[in-house]
Amino acid sequence: MYQENFYSFISSYLLSEIEVGTHLYWEVLGLKVHGQTILMSWFVISVLLIFAVVGTRNLKQIPQGIQNFMEYAYEFLQDIAKNQIGEHNYRPWVPYVSTVFLFIFVSNWSGALIPLKLIHLPSGELAAPTNDINTTVALALLTSLSYFYGGISKKGLNYFGRYVQPTPILLPINVLEDFTKPLSLSFRLFGNILADELVVSVFALLVPIFIPLPVMTLGLFASSVQALIFSTLSAAYIGEAVEEHGHH
Repeated sequence: MYQENFYSFISSYLLSEIEVGTHLYWEVLGLKVHGQTILMSWFVISVLLIFAVVGTRNLKQIPQGIQNFMEYAYEFLQDIAKNQIGEHNYRPWVPYVSTVFLFIFVSNWSGALIPLKLIHLPSGELAAPTNDINTTVALALLTSLSYFYGGISKKGLNYFGRYVQPTPILLPINVLEDFTKPLSLSFRLFGNILADELVVSVFALLVPIFIPLPVMTLGLFASSVQALIFSTLSAAYIGEAVEEHGHH
């Protein structure tokens, strides 16, 4: 299993240099960034901010309408953090787990529901932010930084003792595991979203009327599952880092 993880790490590193499709590039401080990914990320963030402002501007003791929906969503996301991180440690991590889920969820649905192919750019084309490997790697690295921060803030330097548990012989494998976690998170999300959009595009070209609809419906379900998987695994990694003996 560990050998497979190592080969996965090497192949993923080599694949990361492969471009998928064409891109609209912006020059920022001498660096090339994918303009369409930033545009779509801003769009997703704007949708979430507008939804949050509208849903909380007129709070009532007995929730109705959008407030009721938002409270249900909050309880759902809180349960993800609570179940994975534990009763005693989950509260500080609810904002992070919720943000990751909501950003990925809205990103995936924006790519599946909005006819982005009809919007023409000077080069490249609009797609879900999670269709770009850079976005998914950035999210995965945020999760890695989060569980390192959680573990060190909870246990201090003793946190690094886990690398030699249960035996120092496993030190290289335990270190390698910290590299494979973000890689598996990022490539799972990127691969599924890219594959879904490619399948829908091919079906739309071949049979442009009815056939793409069930495929798009399946894509919406798969997109939701991917957001759930990413946020649940992120919470599980954080929970593993901050776990205290005697608390479950």
